[in-house]
Amino acid sequence: MLLTLHDVSKRYGALKVTDAVTFSVREGETLGILGPNGAGKTTLFNLISGDVRPDAGRIEYAGRDITAEPPHRRCRAGIGRSYQVPHPFAAMSVFENLVTAACFGAGETERQAWDTALEVLDKTHLRKLANHPAGSLTLLNRKRLELARALATRPKLLLLDEIAGGLTEHEARELVDELKRIKAEGVTMIWIEHVVHALLSIADRLLVINFGARLAEGEPQAVMEDPEVRRVYMGMEV
Repeated sequence: MLLTLHDVSKRYGALKVTDAVTFSVREGETLGILGPNGAGKTTLFNLISGDVRPDAGRIEYAGRDITAEPPHRRCRAGIGRSYQVPHPFAAMSVFENLVTAACFGAGETERQAWDTALEVLDKTHLRKLANHPAGSLTLLNRKRLELARALATRPKLLLLDEIAGGLTEHEARELVDELKRIKAEGVTMIWIEHVVHALLSIADRLLVINFGARLAEGEPQAVMEDPEVRRVYMGMEV
């Protein structure tokens, strides 16, 4: 297993945001995560990336315990992530954003980072915008840049937080096509998403959480047909 969470919990005061969550992700797999707003999905990503520390439980990555490791060491070890709301360095160009990610996220030299930035620009169809200020991009291209910055850190595990949110149907299909190419290269992905059809087109397994706890996990079609998942996530009585 590339990543395993063992009974990971996080609370803020009396609110338990993540409640003894346990799951694993195999190398090369895409795990989709669903859950209603406030279910604890983004907190789960923050725990994996090291942005917050768990109050209990253990996180293992590539065979070692990373529970206490800071975010920059996890990034250097191959855990890259995007954020639900893109926050690029707005005054810097798209290219400069990627060079920065490669230098500081992957620890590459400036020459290596330039090569990485050019490679990622092509992968994410941003080359024509390479010299544009990041703050001037459309929503779709800001989402692409968010993905590109994560890819520039050379991740083995890619965490995607609602990257299709706010996109049109056509834009979401373009994004899914890009993610399929990334998956084909062997990158392991965990993807939180509310655009369910986009998630189902690429996920190998689904994990549904509610009130910070695991509600269901398994093959996507079976999970989506689970009566409790339908009731909690889609508001449907079955």
